[in-house]
Amino acid sequence: MGAAYFYHLTTASVEQTLPMLLEKSRAAGWVIEVRGTDTGLMDRLDQVLWQGPPEAFLPHGRSGGAHDADQPILLTCGEGAANAPTCVMSVGGADVTADEVQASERVCVIFDGHDGDAVAKARVQWKTLTDGGCSAQYWSQESGRWEMKAER
Repeated sequence: MGAAYFYHLTTASVEQTLPMLLEKSRAAGWVIEVRGTDTGLMDRLDQVLWQGPPEAFLPHGRSGGAHDADQPILLTCGEGAANAPTCVMSVGGADVTADEVQASERVCVIFDGHDGDAVAKARVQWKTLTDGGCSAQYWSQESGRWEMKAER
């Protein structure tokens, strides 16, 4: 049974934060779906992952390719990633369900703390997932470093 981790971004962007989370998740041996709702954001994230230093390369692909099932990190705009993820990372307000949290090692909800709509969406997701029986942690970088602010 997994858990949902909420990452409230206040000092770094998703483009800066995602590679760190992906690196830690891959080190744990997880197969990851990065789920978004906006193809423009997914294009930017794809470019960020390709432009990283060679020693920190994170192998990944965009959904819709011939080898989606083989991708250790698959960037998608929708549910049901072909790579059978053990970790789902929601960006840009992409939905995740309590069933997905229960079936995964981890679900990460990454949201922009400077966007009122994103904060409101994350609050709804927190309530929906915890009401659905999922354990959850809320992490903030408000102080300049990551701190867990709530756990349920």
